[in-house]
Amino acid sequence: MTAQIQYTDVEVGTELPAASFPVTRATLVRYAGASGDFNPIHWNEKFAKEVGLPDVIAHGMFTMAEAIRVVTDWTGDPGAVVEYGVRFTKPVVVPNDDQGALIEVSAKVAAKLDDNRVRVDLTAMSAGQKVLGMSRAVVQLA
Repeated sequence: MTAQIQYTDVEVGTELPAASFPVTRATLVRYAGASGDFNPIHWNEKFAKEVGLPDVIAHGMFTMAEAIRVVTDWTGDPGAVVEYGVRFTKPVVVPNDDQGALIEVSAKVAAKLDDNRVRVDLTAMSAGQKVLGMSRAVVQLA
C-alpha cells in the first residue's frame, strides 16, 4: 500500500478529519489480552485507587494507538507513518459504567519535509484534559 494523499495537495495547517474513540472496561480487557499487559491498574478499580489513581486507566500504548488512527485513516496506509512519538501527560480514566471514556483526537500538518514527508501534530483529549503531549508523526505521502 501507499498513502492515498498527495504531498502536493497538502499545506501546512491542513487539518485531518478528527475522530473520537470510545473506551470501556471491556475494551481494556481485550487490549490486555492482545498486548499481554495485565497490569491491574488497567482493570482492577480497587488496586488502581490503592496506588493513587482516580480509577482504572487505559493503557498508554492503547491511547497512543487510538490517536494515530486519525493519521492512518487519513493516509489510507498505516505503513505511511515512518515516525511517531508522544509524551503521556494525563491518564485516560475509564469508569465502570456503560459509557466508559472517550478519546477525542484532532491533527494537522505542522510542517512539510523533504522526500514527500510531512510532520503531523496530534491533540488527544479525554474528559477535557490533554492526555498526550508532543504527539507527532512523520508521514510519507504519495
